[in-house]
Amino acid sequence: MKKPFFLFMISITLFTSCARERAYVRIPPAEVKVEGAVDSYLVNGERYYPLPDSLGFIETGKASWYGKEFHGRPTSSGETFDMYKKTAAHKILPIGTYVRVINLGNDRSTIVRINDRGPFVKGRIIDLSYGAAKEIDMDVSGTTDVKIIALGKEIGELRSKDGSIPLLDIRDFETGEFTVQIGSFKEKNNAINLAERLKVIFDYVNIMEYIDKDNQIFFRLHVSKSSTLAKAGEMEMRLKDMGFTEAFILRI
Repeated sequence: MKKPFFLFMISITLFTSCARERAYVRIPPAEVKVEGAVDSYLVNGERYYPLPDSLGFIETGKASWYGKEFHGRPTSSGETFDMYKKTAAHKILPIGTYVRVINLGNDRSTIVRINDRGPFVKGRIIDLSYGAAKEIDMDVSGTTDVKIIALGKEIGELRSKDGSIPLLDIRDFETGEFTVQIGSFKEKNNAINLAERLKVIFDYVNIMEYIDKDNQIFFRLHVSKSSTLAKAGEMEMRLKDMGFTEAFILRI
């Protein structure tokens, strides 16, 4: 059985005086679990399909933040938005997913918990709370280029032996094996038909069967294999230019 992705991504480390700046990131505390909608939803005439899980999800793009205007209002998950907590909105990641966000302008990073949907502004991939934005020094600029790496839901439950919230020592993600997911289908024939068309253009096109926690079967369509995140990013942009606007990178 394949181990959960987050176990490969993180090692739990106790804080010591020799901890280097930026080498460790603190996990935001878990809140009461609120299950977000797993079905599709419609915003401004566009339909979005949340992922059944965040396994291997990596994305690069523009981040923004929101704060005072929405402070105290309900989020898509049902939680009350607190601008000072480290949370974020994402269009398709499962509610409750923890995500590492790296500011590509200064290499500062933070870990947030997805508890809302958005941003619904073209070209933006994640909306951070004010508290999270401040931690990576983007509260003044308003937007910045970021890389986001899904860590799963499980890390919110982790605790050190003394019961405190641990720090995460997070490994480098620049090299490895990457692919780009362009769709997830309930009907296998739909995935097969699209795959056959893409095989004319790409050397690697693969359909992966996935069974979620409710025993629903999905057929994920992956295109290309890359040995670096940079090359995978180029392929992601090529596929988006072809019309696969919700394409994203997966580490495999």
